[in-house]
Amino acid sequence: MTRLFDPIRVGRLTLPNRIIMAPLTRGRTGAAGVPGALVTEYYAQRAAAGLLITEATAVSREGDGWPGAPGFYTRAQAFGWHKVADAVHAAGGRIFVQLWHMGRAVLPRDLDGARPLAPSEIAATGEHRGKDGIRRPFAVPRAMTQDDIDRSVADFTRAAERAMEAGLDGVEIHAANSFLIDTFLRDGTNQRIDAYGGTPENRARFLLDIVEAVSRKIGADRVGVRISPTNAVYGISDSAPETTFPTAARMLNRFGLAYLHILEPEPGSGHPLATDLTPAAPLIRAAFDGPLILNGGYDRNRAEAAISASAADAVAFGTPFISNPDLVNRFSHRLPLAAPDPDTFYTPGAAGYTDYPTHSVAA
Repeated sequence: MTRLFDPIRVGRLTLPNRIIMAPLTRGRTGAAGVPGALVTEYYAQRAAAGLLITEATAVSREGDGWPGAPGFYTRAQAFGWHKVADAVHAAGGRIFVQLWHMGRAVLPRDLDGARPLAPSEIAATGEHRGKDGIRRPFAVPRAMTQDDIDRSVADFTRAAERAMEAGLDGVEIHAANSFLIDTFLRDGTNQRIDAYGGTPENRARFLLDIVEAVSRKIGADRVGVRISPTNAVYGISDSAPETTFPTAARMLNRFGLAYLHILEPEPGSGHPLATDLTPAAPLIRAAFDGPLILNGGYDRNRAEAAISASAADAVAFGTPFISNPDLVNRFSHRLPLAAPDPDTFYTPGAAGYTDYPTHSVAA
């Protein structure tokens, strides 16, 4: 029976356990998006995870619209990530950087007044806090041309190449949570009539273009993908996630990816991203040939059950890693978990970031 503390092969890495640190936006890299000493300390503190997946990191300025979030499109940003990778490796860890383009979620003010990019001219629901910290309604985006698509694919590819040069172990392509790639996947936001719209296969084409280009550049065994089939954040929807996402998963099989990562809280779980839709994860599990990571409010017992039942090969934990830098040790010894302070999730500084204590019991 496979257990949470069994090793697992993920791409070219052998992970010592199946406890993955989920990507967690924390807003600590300042206006320039450069990871500094505080960010370096934060990730090194959590290096006992089987794999660290970093916070979402912008591949270009036009895809960058979150205050204090990092990027991977300038020399200074790459240098900052190099220090993070070195510190994590020195602590015995492994680290993938999550690469994102926020698409229609970027506010025009952060684009010098230009409209953000999306597959179709459909605005996200609600408001967003831009780089200046002020909340504004989402704007109606501009439908991407083929040149826009090609440029965005190139941006992901360059960011992935920079990540390898900076010494990270791989990249996770962010195709979840209503950001650019997710809006192509879903028929509620993709109403195109060209090769990137219509059927589930066509709507997956943008994701496949990115994965193919990135895999060619750095190797598919250094590439993971994250999706969120039933997530409804910012009003995103799909009429048939039980078809859309298994189709995309099957199409990804030809690359031999390091893993596929599914964010899908169970209905009724109380997770802020949970919906009443039937989970698509079991269908995706059947469709995808490689390692599968589940994420969505799991605790140790539920994670063990999912892995033992072969519903997943590993489980990613988000919020527990915020307040428990030694989460692996606490799970190993069944120690109580420290509660996080939500008021410091996105604030600058060490408070609620690197000042959570470890438990006194050694690993």
